[in-house]
Amino acid sequence: MDILLYALSALLVLAGLAGTIFPALPGLPLMLGGFALAGWAEGFQHVGAVTLSLLALLTAIGLAVDFVAGLLGAKATGASRQALWGAFLGSLVGLFFALPGVILGPLIGAAIGEFLARRDVYQAGKVGLGTFLGFVVGTVAKIGCACAMLATFALAFVL
Repeated sequence: MDILLYALSALLVLAGLAGTIFPALPGLPLMLGGFALAGWAEGFQHVGAVTLSLLALLTAIGLAVDFVAGLLGAKATGASRQALWGAFLGSLVGLFFALPGVILGPLIGAAIGEFLARRDVYQAGKVGLGTFLGFVVGTVAKIGCACAMLATFALAFVL
């Protein structure tokens, strides 16, 4: 039974690692779930409350930075409210078009929203690009948090 729990834990962590790059998967929460399952499988002897709390904090930080980075990327380029809504709706629609849709959906949505608000193609492109750069920054932050989570979990077992 323990082997099955560890295998499921490893699958959750691997799916979570994939989710840090592929936005359609909730990467950091999957990793947290995998680490918690591994801790439970070993009776919380190495991975206890302190480690799990730190992992949960890293998950929350990664999710918050990912969310805020996209908004700040759009806002830094002077995005209108319609552009922000466009980025949100583009994210939702993009989920139906696999990885290219997930990456390009917010960019296209923000550009369309900005164009509808101001009728300025240059500004719409600028906002779309800012939204995309925010997405890249958020993804890098998620990858950093995922690496920190892996290191924290590994240290909990070593120490």
